[in-house]
Amino acid sequence: MPTRPASAPLARRTMAYVLAGGRGSRLLELTDKRVKPAVYFGAKSRIIDFALSNALNSGIRHIAVATQYKAHSLIRHLQRGWNFFRSERNESFDILPASQRVSETMWYEGTADAVYQNIDIIESYAPEYIVILAGDHIYKMDYELMLQQHVSRGADVTVGCLEVPRLEATGFGVMAIDETDRIVSFLEKPKNPPGMPDEPDMALASMGIYVFSTRFLLDQLRRDAAELGSSRDFGKDIIPYLVKHGKAVAHRFTTSCVRSSAEAEAYWRDVGTLDAYWAANIDLTQAASGLDLYDTDWPIWTYAEITPPAKLTRDGSSQGETIDSILSGGCIVSGAVLRRSLLFTGARVHSGAHLEEAVVLPGAEIAHSARLSKVIVDRGVSIPQGLVVGEDPDLDAQRFRRTDSGICLITQSMLDRLE
Repeated sequence: MPTRPASAPLARRTMAYVLAGGRGSRLLELTDKRVKPAVYFGAKSRIIDFALSNALNSGIRHIAVATQYKAHSLIRHLQRGWNFFRSERNESFDILPASQRVSETMWYEGTADAVYQNIDIIESYAPEYIVILAGDHIYKMDYELMLQQHVSRGADVTVGCLEVPRLEATGFGVMAIDETDRIVSFLEKPKNPPGMPDEPDMALASMGIYVFSTRFLLDQLRRDAAELGSSRDFGKDIIPYLVKHGKAVAHRFTTSCVRSSAEAEAYWRDVGTLDAYWAANIDLTQAASGLDLYDTDWPIWTYAEITPPAKLTRDGSSQGETIDSILSGGCIVSGAVLRRSLLFTGARVHSGAHLEEAVVLPGAEIAHSARLSKVIVDRGVSIPQGLVVGEDPDLDAQRFRRTDSGICLITQSMLDRLE
């Protein structure tokens, strides 16, 4: 883990503001009923728990979450799992749905507008600094170190950046920097991304993490709100403006990422497609996973549902086997074969079933003799007896959502159409 400076923590004078209103449409039917930050991840968590846990573990005690698209599942999770902040300890946790606070006709028009519409709430807590976070990425990061850099460099805005191979950065917002890491231009999804001065084959991609002094940010939001034609967005409007007219500095993720002894490299994932979501979950089943969820020095907080322990049994007719798999609380696997699979809370797998590289969301039930390979099974789905998925690509594509790489998403409505 990176070493913090010895000075008093800036995090205690900071608010974390999490933007959690976007659907995440590339996850297709997986976000039909829930916003992307509320999608399940890692057998017991939600995606948003990683940004929130980073804030809490960094020492931040004022957190706000802006919601919009199909927010009920997310709000319910936050109420159940993040309700331990206490005002008498100078802590706060606010859920901020779009609520026509500025106009009777306006929802949040963009990421910057989602902050602008709640300026009065921010000012009521009077934080000295504010960290703007995306609520839809998987990573571990100490924001205190980013705050320290922001102050020491005298930046107007500090932008969290990933170092990625230059030719793979075409899908990101890319920062061109000078030798001091000051941002000299911001390019949205460039065809020829600029390299870094010290590593020409690498580029700096925006993580959607921004640090501001609160007073400066609120002034910029008011300025942007008054500009005709602005899309009210950090990446499209606020950051490019400050690159041209202020001091914008890049913060490299490698300097503040949190790694246990079991993690060989800095870990960050955008699980915004079915392929990426499936791969990141299945990666956790490996003995040497890229993400250590068992690191007690930097825990991932979540709603700790009260469940009985997981149970593995064999019935008289089937010999079960479980290899390289993760089972959460309340799961029962009876005489089934599991290989490189991940079962969320309360999943049931009956005798004779065979699961290989399967991500099974909470409460799903896999009936006798089903064979599933490279699948994502949505919450509460009942897989019928004998169903086979993952062996006939053409048939799979007719019945379910199948990606080009062969990952199948199975929802209950898809199964109901088969009857």
